[in-house]
Amino acid sequence: MSDKIEAALAALNEKLADAGFEGSAKFVIEGEGSIVVDAAGARLGDDETDVTLTADADTFEAMMTGDMNPTAAFMTGKLSVDGDMGKAMQLGAALA
Repeated sequence: MSDKIEAALAALNEKLADAGFEGSAKFVIEGEGSIVVDAAGARLGDDETDVTLTADADTFEAMMTGDMNPTAAFMTGKLSVDGDMGKAMQLGAALA
């Protein structure tokens, strides 16, 4: 597992611990791998989910550190969303 994926898993589990995110989402980090988020937390995986969010490693890292708002990343084309937009918005709010 790459350092970027390990850092992403830690950041997601910390941010989502008390967020009450319901459903499932997959983050595809281009060139690094995929992370699934659901009621059990964040883990490596490529499961089917309610929504799939795809970004490059720099964009994903910026979202995790708070340097980039997920909505802004989507609006500028740095984050693509496939699936349930409502789940994406709920997850974005939990990460902000």
